[in-house]
Amino acid sequence: MSDIMLMDCTLRDGGFINKWNFGHGDMVNLFERAVSAGIDYIEVGFLDSREPFDINRSITPDTKGMDRLFENLDHGNSKIFAMIDYGTCPIENISDAKDSVIDGIRVMVKKKTRFEALKFCGELKKKGYMVFVQPVSITGYSDEEMTDLVKHINELDPFAMSIVDTYGLLDQSNLIHYYDLINGLLNKNVALGYHAHNNFQLAYSNSIALCERKSDRTLLLDGSAYGMGKSAGNCPLELLVMYANSHMGKHYDISQILEMIDTGIMKIYEKNPWGYQLQYFLCASNDCHPKYAQHLLKKKTLSIRSIDEILKQIRKEDRLAFNEEYIEELYLKYQNNEISDERAKKLFAEEIGDEEVLIIGPGRSIEKKRDVVVDHIAQNAPVIISINYIPDRIAVKYIFISNSKRYMQLGSKLTEYKGKIKTLATSNVTPAKGSFDHSFDYTSLIDPDFEIPDNSLPMLLRLLKNIGIKRVSLAGFDGYVPEKNANYADSTMEYEFVKDYAIKLNDYTKNVIKQLRADKDMEIKFITESEYEEH
Repeated sequence: MSDIMLMDCTLRDGGFINKWNFGHGDMVNLFERAVSAGIDYIEVGFLDSREPFDINRSITPDTKGMDRLFENLDHGNSKIFAMIDYGTCPIENISDAKDSVIDGIRVMVKKKTRFEALKFCGELKKKGYMVFVQPVSITGYSDEEMTDLVKHINELDPFAMSIVDTYGLLDQSNLIHYYDLINGLLNKNVALGYHAHNNFQLAYSNSIALCERKSDRTLLLDGSAYGMGKSAGNCPLELLVMYANSHMGKHYDISQILEMIDTGIMKIYEKNPWGYQLQYFLCASNDCHPKYAQHLLKKKTLSIRSIDEILKQIRKEDRLAFNEEYIEELYLKYQNNEISDERAKKLFAEEIGDEEVLIIGPGRSIEKKRDVVVDHIAQNAPVIISINYIPDRIAVKYIFISNSKRYMQLGSKLTEYKGKIKTLATSNVTPAKGSFDHSFDYTSLIDPDFEIPDNSLPMLLRLLKNIGIKRVSLAGFDGYVPEKNANYADSTMEYEFVKDYAIKLNDYTKNVIKQLRADKDMEIKFITESEYEEH
């Protein structure tokens, strides 16, 4: 077995959860308890010249900021580290080690700037710091590239190098492969570290696998209290402490780590939890940046299967660096399942004839003003179409489905109403079995120039215009408000992104309706009050 030493990353990696705003009192508490626990290395935050000094945040523009935060505290036997994402903090902001509270600096080394970053590490070493070289996203390196990188690291001869599994992609066999490769090449006096993320729930088991590897080299394992950290979180420090005490002859005080969790961490977790989540699994299983899944999940238009299929299409060179424009392009390409829908339009138009169409939306007014809606139906006998949901106690003839997520949610209801309600679906939605009654080309109905191109009401209005419908009434289209759970009669239909886009969505839909009226192609009236109506 290797001898191990532990590094607490709570104040640095954990800061991704709360933007490093722990509050100075809690920072001191977390620091002092890590010292009392006997943790070998404590990473106290980021050095980043883009950030102003704030006594309550564990991210400072220079080493003097770290001095102000931690210099008057008892460091015990712990060594104090900070981290720099190379390129975010110039060497001028770094005091000599002898004049700083910081004993060492860890440098995030990105593949595309790795050689420049190593030169920067050399400058830090000259200033007297213990230097950790942290090649992030290690899974992005081939064996040949890693061999070459270790050769350059050997020339630098730092205190330590870490295997950084930024997105939690490594399983045990791949981790051991990287470990054996690096261990066989790295200067014997350089310690080897492992920084895990928990996307696959493997951070702890992988760490233990390394502990059990035979080596004369010191192994440095990163952890954070309760696993607090970016995306799915880090390896829980308390588990590493428990294992080290039980199997490695260590004597860390686990009670102090538990106090860290109880007094400083749980209140953060309760407000903004981290840990294993579906989005992190999706990205880890597709070797890509977590923001790709977040971007697609926010749309609330895709099934999980569809998101997985889109992630699989990401180019290798774009997987580990989030590119919003690129993922949006893939999303639209995936949705644009073009079909010839002329026959479907013709049949649908024949079924409706010259009748008025009443479109039912899922807004709260559909319940509050039910009597008004029912009276309108009784007096006008319209053809009733609902959008992405089936209303209670209103007999609809058609349901318009433009959203895979909504389609999956409808599930059993569609089965219940099979034969009673006809399905109108856009081509981006795939039936679970059989076929929809009518399918229409998604591409021809969206507005690619709007931020949310597949807004369902404008899509249906465009379809009705295309088949020559002249009279349309709208009920249950209240418009959006930013407040949570305030937009739908059924709160389970709420979109998370609406709070950021409510006004834009309202203005956009209002303008679509205004234009249709101005063209005099379609008479549109509201049965219930709406933000889409001009007052």
